Amino acid sequence: MIFIFLVIHEIGAHYTYAEVPYGAWFESLTGTPLNPLIGWERNNFDRVVHFIYGLLLAYPTRELYFRVANADGFWGYFLTLDLTMSTSMLFELFEWAAAEVFGGKLGIAYLGTQGDIWDAHKDMALASLGALIAMLITPCLNLYIQKDFAREWSQSLKIKH
Repeated sequence: MIFIFLVIHEIGAHYTYAEVPYGAWFESLTGTPLNPLIGWERNNFDRVVHFIYGLLLAYPTRELYFRVANADGFWGYFLTLDLTMSTSMLFELFEWAAAEVFGGKLGIAYLGTQGDIWDAHKDMALASLGALIAMLITPCLNLYIQKDFAREWSQSLKIKH
């Protein structure tokens, strides 16, 4: 999951996220333009990457919490979602600060908002949604696979002495 995210991230870094020619790639494969098919009016590669960030990196983050910090049960899922949301917000603040420092056209190009004043909000929401989906799938699988899942969950919510 980490490798897939890094490959997608590298593609975005190579082209800049607002310029990734995914539409041209899709059209060369299928003969149909992708954006009109989905109803998109802008290059949404950056939004896809934010969603993928939450979806693909939430589970490895949960594993770190589980194995290093012994955060099991509810806390392994909650803290993972919390970290994804926090880091997404920090990245958007870093992006804003860089745009302020560079200023002008370079700053606007770096932001890659493509005229959407709600871009940062949507990016954070998509990262959060990706992590939420991952953290909803994970307990469902654990409930099926792990015999003591309910006990672990309830133990994690008890006050420790």
